[in-house]
Amino acid sequence: MISLQQRSIAHFDLDCFFVSVECLKDSRLKGKPLLVGGHSDRAVVAACSYEARRYGIHSAMPMRTALKLCPHAIVRSSDIEKYSEMSRMVTEIIAGEAPLYEKSSIDEFYLDLTGMEKYFGFLKWTTALREKIMQETGLPISLGLASNKMVSKVATNEAKPNGQREVPFGGEKSFLAPMPVDKLPMVGRETAARLHRRGVEDVKTLSEVPVSLLEAWLGKNGIALWNKANGIDETPVIPYHEQKSISTESTFAADTIDMQFLHAELVRMTEKIAFELRQQDKLTGCVTVKIRYSDFETVTRQMSIPYTCCDHVLLEKVKDLFRKLYDRRLLVRLIGVRFSHLVQGNYQISLFDDTQEMIALYQAIDHIKRRFGWQYLMKATNV
Repeated sequence: MISLQQRSIAHFDLDCFFVSVECLKDSRLKGKPLLVGGHSDRAVVAACSYEARRYGIHSAMPMRTALKLCPHAIVRSSDIEKYSEMSRMVTEIIAGEAPLYEKSSIDEFYLDLTGMEKYFGFLKWTTALREKIMQETGLPISLGLASNKMVSKVATNEAKPNGQREVPFGGEKSFLAPMPVDKLPMVGRETAARLHRRGVEDVKTLSEVPVSLLEAWLGKNGIALWNKANGIDETPVIPYHEQKSISTESTFAADTIDMQFLHAELVRMTEKIAFELRQQDKLTGCVTVKIRYSDFETVTRQMSIPYTCCDHVLLEKVKDLFRKLYDRRLLVRLIGVRFSHLVQGNYQISLFDDTQEMIALYQAIDHIKRRFGWQYLMKATNV
C-alpha cells in the first residue's frame, strides 16, 4: 500500500480568474490595470489584475479607494454567469482526464495522481493537461506538483502568473524554508504578527520551534502550523462527485393550497440552508425544488445557476422554480429545497455589484444567526 507521504498531488489554480475571463471577452484589457466589481463608489473590488495590484489594490477593497490609488484603472461589471460557465468548462476538462480530483473552489482544483507516474510521468501528464485547459478555454492556469495538498498549493502560488513548479518528494522542507511565514496557507495577518513578535519570520525558523511551544502560543492551530512548516499534510483529495448537497424539506400536518403559507415555508427553508452554506464557506451551483401533492405524486425541478450563497439571489431562483413546478393546483403535502454542485467560496464572491453596506448586512445577519439561531432572523414572507 502506498503511504500518504508518497502521494502525487497536483494543484491547478486559474490565474486572476475573473480578470482573465474579462480579458478573454475583450482582449484590449490585457496588460492594463483592471478592476472587476460594481461601478458605484460604495461598491467593492471583487478582483483585480496584476497591473492593478502594483498600485496596492486588492480584492474586497472599496472601489472608491481603489480608484484613488489608480485613477486610470478600468472597471468592468462582474459577469458571474460567464465566470460560472468557464469554471464548469474547466471542471469538465479535468473530469475527463483525471482519475481523482477535488474542486476546492470556483477556480481551484486538486488532483490525486498517485501511481500514475509509473505509466505516464507525473510532470509530463500534468503539463499536458494544463496546456489542454489553456488551449480549450483561453484561460491562464498555474500548476503546482508535490507530495501533498498544502505544498502543491504553495508551489502554485510561487509559479504564478501562468507557470508551473514541481517540488520533488523529500524536498518539501527545503522548498518552504526560506519563505516568510505568511506564505503558508491559513497564516493570516494576525497570526503572522504574533509570530513576528516572537522572532519567527520565516518558515525555517517556524519549523524549528518545539511543537509544544507553538501549541502554547496558538493552541491547536500551533500543531497544525508546525506540520505545515515541516511540509506535512495528510489531507486527502476529496472526490468532487462525492460533494454532498445541502437540503431541507417540510411535510405539513394538513395538506394545503395556501400560497402565502407555502411562500413563507420556501423563505424559511431557503434562508436556513443558505445560512448553512455560508457557515461552511460553500457556494451552490444548482438549485432544486421538490413538491409532493396530496395524491403522493412527487415532482422536482432544478436549474444550474451562477455560484452563490446569498439569500436574495437564491430566493428568486427558488420562487421561479416553484412557480414553474406547481401546475396541478392540488393540495400540497410536502415541499423541499436542495442546493447542490457545491464548491468552496464565501458570499463576497456573489456580491460583485453590491455595496459595502450589503456585505456588512450579510455579516451582521449571520452574526446574529450564529449567536441566537438561524430562525430568529428571517425575511418577510412575501417572496
